[in-house]
Amino acid sequence: MSDSGPWFYAWCDEATRIDAFEAALGALVHPKARCDVAVTSLDTPTEIWRRSILIDEVVTVIRAAFAPGTHVSVDFGAQLRSGRWPCFGIECFGEEYQRRHPSGPVRGSPFDRRDLLSSSLEIAPGGTMRDVETEAAIASIQVQQDIEDLLIRLCAPEAHGHVKTGACVDVGHWGAPVETCATYHADAASVARDLALSWVHLHEGDKTALTAGMSLELLRARIDAAPHGACVGIAGDVDLLRQHTRMDWAAAASRDTRPTRVDAVRRGARAPIEGDAELTRETVLKALDTHPSLLLDALEASAVPDDDWRSVESTARETIAATKEGAATYQADVASRKHVQFIKRHAPFHVRRLPSGGAVLTTHPYRTLWPLWADALFVLGIMP
Repeated sequence: MSDSGPWFYAWCDEATRIDAFEAALGALVHPKARCDVAVTSLDTPTEIWRRSILIDEVVTVIRAAFAPGTHVSVDFGAQLRSGRWPCFGIECFGEEYQRRHPSGPVRGSPFDRRDLLSSSLEIAPGGTMRDVETEAAIASIQVQQDIEDLLIRLCAPEAHGHVKTGACVDVGHWGAPVETCATYHADAASVARDLALSWVHLHEGDKTALTAGMSLELLRARIDAAPHGACVGIAGDVDLLRQHTRMDWAAAASRDTRPTRVDAVRRGARAPIEGDAELTRETVLKALDTHPSLLLDALEASAVPDDDWRSVESTARETIAATKEGAATYQADVASRKHVQFIKRHAPFHVRRLPSGGAVLTTHPYRTLWPLWADALFVLGIMP
């Protein structure tokens, strides 16, 4: 049985939700592609199922059926920037459905995570010797490009501004943005939202799918209300994040420890574990008070690849180009322990400013964005 994911999320207001969903479909679905549509409702057992229909008919169906208590899903084949065509699905949740089952409000993922995180690649050897580092770099480059492209197509296909923020998650649910592998912001000046939402999720247990649209002013007030000196543990890598996710799931399964609020993933602050980084209330408040342009500059300065990555990047990109041009290839296993470890340690971070005024932060799903944020906060003198 295959596992779906990574998961892509987009937050938008109820008033523009169906418009944002339609725009995302237009960016992800080829005009001549066939789609499967399903509409379910909290209010009625009746379900709508339409198979193999064109995008124009898809839009007609969902606009006629969408309501606060509905859940719409559309499945189709999506072309990735790398050239692959995975089966992909996106969902849209009405406001009432979203309050009861926070999962979006817009969410998408490939059916099989191996379609995005391939275990093997066809690679042109060129004039270089086969080596793990170059193969891992090729895999990382292609995956990061696909993730950034998919997140932008989901959140900002027409620079319409319907989607305020979004993220890509490979472990667990949409939790702390600094523990995801990619985030999107319609306004680059609000990039500090990643830190604010992370604090509210980790310190108070709130589900990010419900708090993502809060104003920075309201988020700041909630953080300011925390006790002086309060801190939370941040998972700096995906292995620690998996441990935290398992702990949350175990707590939610027990009557004695399950959340007492429907809008929470746990009771109060997340318990730190060995290896966590520390994020204090004061650090988050200082970051929120920092001018957005300085914060973005610090993030960009911190996104410089390390020496191990730079030593293989040019060869990796040349090999990708040769493969696209039709050179003879060999099949490389890029899921071995050595390949995965190289990506976990050296996959770069990317800070992209969009023409629309937005910003996207990305890395490979084997990493989290926290090391990027930690370095940026250090550069600014906010965090030791």
